[in-house]
Amino acid sequence: MYVLCAPCILNPSLRAEGITNPSDLVLFERCIDRCKKFGIEMVPLPCPETLYLGARRTPGTYLDRLNFPEFTTLIDALAEEVKKIIDTRGPPVCILGVNSSPTCGVTSTYYGKSGDASPKRAGRGVFLKKFSGIAAMDVTIFSQYHVYLAAPLFSEAERTYNASIAGLLRNNLFDVFLPQETGDDSETRNKEGQAKIFADNVSALKNSDILTAIIDGADADSGTSWEMGYASALGKKIIALRTDFRRSGSHEKVNLMLEESSTVVISKEKLLEAIKSPLLLKSDA
Repeated sequence: MYVLCAPCILNPSLRAEGITNPSDLVLFERCIDRCKKFGIEMVPLPCPETLYLGARRTPGTYLDRLNFPEFTTLIDALAEEVKKIIDTRGPPVCILGVNSSPTCGVTSTYYGKSGDASPKRAGRGVFLKKFSGIAAMDVTIFSQYHVYLAAPLFSEAERTYNASIAGLLRNNLFDVFLPQETGDDSETRNKEGQAKIFADNVSALKNSDILTAIIDGADADSGTSWEMGYASALGKKIIALRTDFRRSGSHEKVNLMLEESSTVVISKEKLLEAIKSPLLLKSDA
């Protein structure tokens, strides 16, 4: 299993001068960590901008700096080299790009000012467009893979279902914190044990990127509801799985406050779509 990636993820010095912030480096490192955790090899793409403009270059848009026949010839030749890699190794999981890049943007690129159009446009950079048949993901999305799985855990049926959802997420390259796996059971529910469970769960919530909550039942579990509220206050992305067909009201699948603070999905397949599993990405072709 491997991903093709913008080379600056592995070597930020390839980027134009002055555009790399500390937050960018954190994103790059988190992408690298995710690949290491799940045994995904990172195969860097060539860097057309470095080859054409040199390593020491100021930022610029495609129209300003790259819109020349020589550059078009270069990226055509580089694309053929990459296609040889794909022919040899098979298709990658996806391409990891860096949004705003004139060459390696995924959903946005600094294309350049033309008439009344904004210099920043939606769509892939000019190099990633050469691989429209391969799914691509921006580093910001790929770096978000730490999941806190909130759910009731008081019966064997609940714990079994929770474990199956955790396994599904792990199989889709997510690192999952599931409280029932960390000692939250009837034997630890003394005063000291409860305090430790609370502290551990709050710490895991703070360190998560995404909270996934199971909210089946006539009413959502109170502990799960608290975790959703806390995650919402922290500004976390929340995806709630409700397979229960009962409704809370004429317009609500579940409690209004829970529904308005989360994306509610009704199946495991929809959960994987909402959480943006790299294994389910669709190409632009």
